[in-house]
Order: sequence, then C-alpha cells, then structure tokens
Amino acid sequence: MKLTQPFEDFFSNEKSGGFTLIFCTAVSLILANSPLQANYLHLWHTGVAGHSVEYWINDALMAIFFLLIGLELEREVYIGELSDIKKAVLPVIGALGGMVIPAAIYLLFNYGLATQAGAGIPMATDIAFAVGILSILGSRIPPSLKVFLTALAVIDDLGAILIIALFYTHSLDFVSLFAAFAIFGGLVVLNRLKVKNLVPYLAGGVVMWYFMLHSGVHSTITGVLLAFTIPFDGGVKSSPSSRLLHVLHKPVAFIILPLFALANTGIVLGANWYNSLFHPGSLGIFAGLLIGKPLGIFLFSFAGVAMGFCALPGELKWKNILGVGFLAGIGFTMSIFITMLAYDNPGLVNNSKLAVLLASLVAGIIGFFWLRSGLKNGYRENEEDQNIPDSSSSGVMLEK
Repeated sequence: MKLTQPFEDFFSNEKSGGFTLIFCTAVSLILANSPLQANYLHLWHTGVAGHSVEYWINDALMAIFFLLIGLELEREVYIGELSDIKKAVLPVIGALGGMVIPAAIYLLFNYGLATQAGAGIPMATDIAFAVGILSILGSRIPPSLKVFLTALAVIDDLGAILIIALFYTHSLDFVSLFAAFAIFGGLVVLNRLKVKNLVPYLAGGVVMWYFMLHSGVHSTITGVLLAFTIPFDGGVKSSPSSRLLHVLHKPVAFIILPLFALANTGIVLGANWYNSLFHPGSLGIFAGLLIGKPLGIFLFSFAGVAMGFCALPGELKWKNILGVGFLAGIGFTMSIFITMLAYDNPGLVNNSKLAVLLASLVAGIIGFFWLRSGLKNGYRENEEDQNIPDSSSSGVMLEK
C-alpha cells in the first residue's frame, strides 16, 4: 500500500510538529514554575485589540488549525483512504468508540458533580502528538496504520468540534448564527460557479468567523466549514484546496500549535499539586484517556469488522489497533481546549490541564512500547517475507 505525497507531507509535518509541541509544553511548565512565573503568565493576558493574546490564539489562530484539519479530511474523503467506503468505515467506527466510551467512563466518576461538564475532555485525540510518537517507529509502521491513526484522529477532532457546538454553547445569537451560515452558503455558491481565486473564500471565511464568534457557537468550527467550500478539483496540485493545504502545513505545525501549547500549559504547581490527581475530574480524565480510548476504539472496531460493516487491512493485526487506541489517548490540544470551555473555575481548569498532560504522557509511552513490541520485525521486512513463495507449487505465500 502506498500513500499519496500530500499525505506523506502531512504525516512528516505532524511528526516534526509533535516534537515541537513537546518542547514548547516543557518550556511553558518550567517558566510557569520559575522566578519568571508572573511575567510569563501575564504575557498571555496582555491586551491586544480589546482581547488577550491567549484569546486570539485560542479563538482565531486555532480556527486556522481546524481549516487545515478540514482540508486534509476533504482530501482523504475524495481521493484518499476515506474515499473507499469499506475502508473509511473502520476509522469512523473506531473514532465513535473512542468518544463514547471515554465520556461514559468519565461520567462514572463525575455524574451529578460540578465536574460533570468535563465529559468531553477525554474524547479528543491530538494528531500532532500521536503521529509524532508513531513516527519514532520509522519504517516498521505499515502505511495503513498511519492512515488509520490519522483518519481516526481527524474524525475524532471533528467529533470534538460538534461536541463543542452542541454541548458547550451556553447561549445563541440567532442573527449572528444566520449571518455565518448565509456566508457559508455564499461560499458554496462560489464553489459551484467554479471560482478558483482563494481571496474571496478567505475573505468570506474571516467574516464568517466574526459572526460565528458572536453567535455563541465556538468560532473554530468556521475553519472546518470553510475547508469544504474551497474548490478541490480532483486534488491536483494547482487546485485551490491543494495550494492552501500546502501553504498552511508548516505555519500550523510550527507556529500556531506551539503558540497554543505555550499559552495554555503554563500550569502552576502548588506544594501539594499531586493531591489534585485524586479528584473525581482528574480520575475521570485519566480513566477516560488511558482506559476508555483504547477500549472504545478496539471494541467498536472489532464489532464493526465482526458485523461486516468494515474490514481490517490485511497488513494489520488487532494488537496494532489496540496500540493505536493507546496513542489516541494523547488528548492534549482538543482536551485542553474543551477544558477551558467546560469550566469557569480556575482551579478546575488547572487540575484538568495537569491531568490531561500526565494522562497523555502515559498513553503515549504505553502506545509506543506496545506498538514497538508488536511491530518489532519491521513492516518492510514482513512485506519482503510475504513475497517469498513456499516450496510447494500451490503458489501460496509464506507468512512469517
């Protein structure tokens, strides 16, 4: 199985971006607990055009991140692995399990408590971190495993956006919401009229973002909506979608997501910080990401294949799917994002962020060593072995 060049580029950028995020998170934690703490935390609350720097990163720059997610999903749906319904169903079902089970486990710890609103926190997967960990395994990774993880994470994040829109919207301004969707409709018309110039789409996207921001629905959903209005034209390099996808990769991986990490992981650790890890909210996050994610993805995927809705790629084994399930427990970006929407209490926000970071770290370590053990012979070696005919004349290939 060969991957398309745009997918390889995406995987490569996300890999490097994952390591950049790890570095930025470490720097943020160190500075937030150093003599520079006050200046560092104040930096992100500095006012710019009536809002804080943190606000512009979380509400404006992250919309660009989701625009990239939407463009990549569009490509995979039209010409990539998700264009084959039989293949697409597997990551969709897996992602569904990876959202439902973690939320259910979280509610077991928090139902009826003040932390109940955090049920969406363990439902998300961080693409950059998950792909970064997977990339360390190098050539031993089967291409279909890369596709499965990336598709699952993209669908997972889109699911998180829907969760934000449906459950973390406290009040709606229907005039602004109508204006946002009217602009979306206008951009769809431009697409149908085969307008190829990116300028009207991007200008319309900015205006749509403004109205979405004031509608009560989180503005990041604008990025995904905008992505599906931009002409795809079969995915050729000269298409508006492909050109924008290419332009956005590096700024998102090396500017936007690192800024998000720096602005949102400045967690101040008190003298007894570890006590917060035993609060129901933190326990729910740990259990949701470390148990719910792998369990949900594995069980739903297995059930989907058993019932004939989808098929497991021939080069994969079920233990590989479980390993990916652990990597999907790396919540980070969207989990932290949802944390800030779920709670107004700074203490709960701080405790939940810390739980997300620690759970994501443990999930990444388990996923890495699980997959490393299961893929120890290397994909390329196995691929070569499978091409060695046995001594019989039946033409059946040996499997090592």
